[in-house]
Amino acid sequence: MSYLFTSESVSEGHPDKIADQISDALLDHFLAFDPESKVACETLVTTGQVVLAGEVKSDTYLDVQNIARETINNIGYTKGEYQFSGDSCGVISLIHEQSQDISQGVDRGDKEKQGAGDQGMMFGYATKETENYMPLALDISHRLLQVLADLRRENDEINYLRPDAKAQVTLEYSDENVPQRIDTIVVSTQHDEFDTDDGKMLAKIKEDIVGILIPRVKAQLPKNIQGLFDDRITYHINPTGKFVIGGPHGDAGLTGRKVVVDTYGGKGAHGGGAFSGKDPSKVDRSAAYAARHAAKNLVAAGVAEELLVQVSYAIGVVEPTSVSVETYGTSKVELSDGEIAKKVAELFDMRPFAIEERLKLRNPIYLETAAYGHMGKEPKTVKKIYESPYSGRVEKEVELFTWEKLDRVAEVKKSFKL
Repeated sequence: MSYLFTSESVSEGHPDKIADQISDALLDHFLAFDPESKVACETLVTTGQVVLAGEVKSDTYLDVQNIARETINNIGYTKGEYQFSGDSCGVISLIHEQSQDISQGVDRGDKEKQGAGDQGMMFGYATKETENYMPLALDISHRLLQVLADLRRENDEINYLRPDAKAQVTLEYSDENVPQRIDTIVVSTQHDEFDTDDGKMLAKIKEDIVGILIPRVKAQLPKNIQGLFDDRITYHINPTGKFVIGGPHGDAGLTGRKVVVDTYGGKGAHGGGAFSGKDPSKVDRSAAYAARHAAKNLVAAGVAEELLVQVSYAIGVVEPTSVSVETYGTSKVELSDGEIAKKVAELFDMRPFAIEERLKLRNPIYLETAAYGHMGKEPKTVKKIYESPYSGRVEKEVELFTWEKLDRVAEVKKSFKL
């Protein structure tokens, strides 16, 4: 019997994502001026206010208020009527130094003996559903909001959009776990109040979302995925009827509240730890990236059609406490999942410092992860410039999304005799 599966995404202007982006903007600035910085930065946003909190150990000093304001403006909160803007909001910093009790277990004279920054379990997942080895419902949800943000910035075909938005996609699957069609699309987008008649406003928004946004998103997708769009899709566009009050004025936002949006949209698993604002000594972040890197390369090499890698740690301990694999019955090799896991542990060094080195994580590469997912994006090299009134100017060439590189496929194939 066929079944339905749903994933959601949120826009860069969603309150929780504003918080994530501010936290990662601060992290990037710390790493740009001091790559050895230890950072755990949390952000709260609400009507007209930003609160920064957390622990930092660094040789650099930053104007954290200015970084927060710049991030907010870049997202699009630049108007007084939003009740939240980068130029006018209050920014309170409660950041203090990292606990010595934590740092003594993490910092070692020999970096290779660096302990994990916390206990916990992390997951990496990959599937052949899409070209980027991501779950399809989440991939389409992300695309809907990225294109909606493009339309907002263009301010041409649709000129009433505000930054806050959410999307949700429900797919119908066959008994063989193959997507058959898109059953439902939900889009809720913040907007200007451009008509005194709420019914006319809603009708116009729905017309534009279905007539402009959906075709743009569909055009980005491969032909086989385009075929899943049909005239039976149920659309729920701004189902409350009106969405003028939004952003931090509508709901408070906090770092780390969209962890499922950040990863696999409910497919696979999530260990519970958030990513944004954390330097790579925190295995919540770095080991989740390493597990995704392993899972993606294994699926691309043909080990399985769908695969989940779990890795776990004890705080201050170098070696992971476990590495396990789940192939959901899709394995293409004559090995048990336990035997595959042993090979994964041999192929991918999951010690914290080894992960940092392999994936080049002590670089300012994190702001780009803080909206529309940490996984599934195209790896690329970019130049970045950071300026500080206290530390001068730094220009760096960095690699983004190194954990998405298919650079271990040949090695995996050799190990598994594929």
